[in-house]
Amino acid sequence: MKHDPRITPWRDGVAARSLEGVMQAEVYLDPRAMSCGVAAAAIRSAPDGGAEQMDQLLFGERFAVIEEEGAWLWGQATRDGYVGFVEAAALKPVGALPTHRVSALRTYAFAEASIKSRASGPYSLGSLVAVEATEGKLARVEGAGWMTAAHLMPVGAFEDDWAAVALRFVGAPYLWGGRESLGLDCSGLVQQALFACGRACPRDTDQQQALGAPIAADQFGRGDLVFWKGHVAMGVGDGTIVHANGHHMATVVEPLSEAVARIDAAGSGQPTAYRRP
Repeated sequence: MKHDPRITPWRDGVAARSLEGVMQAEVYLDPRAMSCGVAAAAIRSAPDGGAEQMDQLLFGERFAVIEEEGAWLWGQATRDGYVGFVEAAALKPVGALPTHRVSALRTYAFAEASIKSRASGPYSLGSLVAVEATEGKLARVEGAGWMTAAHLMPVGAFEDDWAAVALRFVGAPYLWGGRESLGLDCSGLVQQALFACGRACPRDTDQQQALGAPIAADQFGRGDLVFWKGHVAMGVGDGTIVHANGHHMATVVEPLSEAVARIDAAGSGQPTAYRRP
């Protein structure tokens, strides 16, 4: 059986206990749950700050640590299953279960129950937080500080228009492996939009191409996905798409026809699939 190394916690003969009896390894280890204690942390391909960023953890998201390597921890993100290395300093022991998620595109946390106090962040859409108390318009969040309560949504409450969520990222810079409001890539944008609406979504474009059902090109509309080799965009209506892309190095809205022509002219060909999540 072939296993996808991006989402399979195995390397150099070491594997997560869950793979015992599934993949051969010299040692199987029990993962240790930790959570992201900073606004965003890179999941890298190697224990090196210069290694490729393949994915990101957002504040409050859990990471199953399997092995330590110096200042780095190797393991698996529990939200989308991605495997890689995260700096140990970015993680903290798991605290209270999340009660809310950040529903604004981004928000700050204040050291005290005052917007004039020292701010940290910003914390991006989808970050998971445990609210401990409220005071006026602010909510005290475990491990971060006081956030604007109106920027939080209870766990279990979701939005219903993932195209509208994706449009909130317009102007955000393109960042390979990113999924935060300060920078993200094409599949990160799709994942964040679907997560905000309570929909499961894998991390990479080729994985996302299995979402939903196929549709014809002339059926493509708001909320639908169009794929090229290594790229994905979302329909927002009237023949336009929103996507984070390396051509503009930003998240932009443009006519689908213009994107199709430009991408084809660049040598990447025509769209490979249209899908309705």
